[in-house]
Amino acid sequence: MNSENTADILKKYDGLKAHLVSFGSVAVAFSSGVDSTFLLHAAKDALGDNVIAVTASSCSFPVRELNEAKTFCEKEGIRQFIIESNELEIEGFSHNPRNRCYLCKHELFEKIKKLADEQGMAEVAEGSNLDDNGDYRPGLQAVAELGIKSPLRETGFTKQEIRDLSKLFGLPTWNKQSFACLASRFPYGDVITEKKLGMVDKAEQLLLDMGFHQLRVRIHDTLARIELSPDEFGKFMEEGTRLEVNKRFKEFGFSYVALDITGYRTGSMNETLGQDRTRSR
Repeated sequence: MNSENTADILKKYDGLKAHLVSFGSVAVAFSSGVDSTFLLHAAKDALGDNVIAVTASSCSFPVRELNEAKTFCEKEGIRQFIIESNELEIEGFSHNPRNRCYLCKHELFEKIKKLADEQGMAEVAEGSNLDDNGDYRPGLQAVAELGIKSPLRETGFTKQEIRDLSKLFGLPTWNKQSFACLASRFPYGDVITEKKLGMVDKAEQLLLDMGFHQLRVRIHDTLARIELSPDEFGKFMEEGTRLEVNKRFKEFGFSYVALDITGYRTGSMNETLGQDRTRSR
């Protein structure tokens, strides 16, 4: 950022803090992702001890993310509450309908609101940003229905601005890969099981451990479709890497492993919305 851009974005940050101060107190839905980490930092900056972090523990949320959330809160001196969320027990969720995210978010934010009330927090906030307005995100319907605040959207923050300020403030997530719950790796209509969630989690963790950065492993029955940033295609296609990935993925339970030549993009499972999908087994 140049000095002029820095001044503008810091002015916007002051507006975000003023917005948060108006809440009086807040419970932040905290996943340790780029957006929620920035929001939690801003809330702590604005409201001090009148902030709590609430993190959900579930089979669709990798342990690495939960541990990062705990580490951040301990380092920043923020009270954190871990709530159990078993999405697979929500009626209809495992059948992966198009409103799957709505079902999950509604149940989760009801739990967070209950905890916030018990802890005397005036508001509940989540970390969606202005860029989230452009994609199919049924979870935002649940946010609206339950009166959850979205301070980053409400004050006009984009993802890039969040990353830029996160870097300026020294937040560990400034260049962290974007993340969505593991259930988003399944095509709509494919049944979600704990076993398959585990397969995806292990597969993505392997790729992260091998040094790949922005990625998704989409699961189509027992086929793994890997999405990587195109600039990492060369690394992936090195024979040793490619064969190791194939070997390990099959150990995890996949029958076939494929690289998506389009590359990583958010919401790729939404590309089939409005199309009739027929699949042979």
